[in-house]
Amino acid sequence: MKDNKVKLQTKKKKTILIEIMIKKSNISGSTDKREVNPEWFTGKTWMKVLSDKIKSKDQDIYHVHFEKGSRTKLHLHNGNQVLMAVKGKGSLEIFKKYGTNKSEFKIKKIERISLNEGDIVHIPAKTLHTHGSIDKKKEFSHIAINILPRKNSTYKTTWYESDFKIKVKNII
Repeated sequence: MKDNKVKLQTKKKKTILIEIMIKKSNISGSTDKREVNPEWFTGKTWMKVLSDKIKSKDQDIYHVHFEKGSRTKLHLHNGNQVLMAVKGKGSLEIFKKYGTNKSEFKIKKIERISLNEGDIVHIPAKTLHTHGSIDKKKEFSHIAINILPRKNSTYKTTWYESDFKIKVKNII
C-alpha cells in the first residue's frame, strides 16, 4: 500500500490537499480463496475477490477458477461484464431467449467464442450467456470485471437451470 498526497489549487488560489490511497493485490495463488454457490456452476469452481483488496468502488473484480470442464450455468447480469482469459482454454456461449415467461422459456445458442490465454471479451448487460472451461483435464481461469450499471448501485446476476440447448427450466 502506498499513500500519496496531491496538492490542487482552485480558481480562487486556495490550496486543497487530497490524499490518494493506492492498493494492490495479486491474482496468483489460492490464498484469499472464496468458495462459490455450487448451484451456479456445473463443476468445482472457486474465485478470488480482487475488488475488495484494491478497494474498487465502480466495479466488482474476480479471478475465477474453473476446474476440469466446469462452467457457469446460464445467467445474465444487470450491468456489463468484461472477461480476460488468464490460464487454460475456455469458451463464452451466448444464447437468445424465446418467450415472455421470466423463469421458464426456450433458448437457442447463437454464438460460441473460444477463450485462450490473453483473450478479452465484453459482454453487454442483459446478455444470456455461460462461460468456463472446455478441457475436462485442465483448469481454466479468467478475470471477471462486473461494471456497475449506475454509480452506487448493486450488480445483480440472475442464474438459470437449463439444458444448455433448448430450454430454461427455472431461476436458481
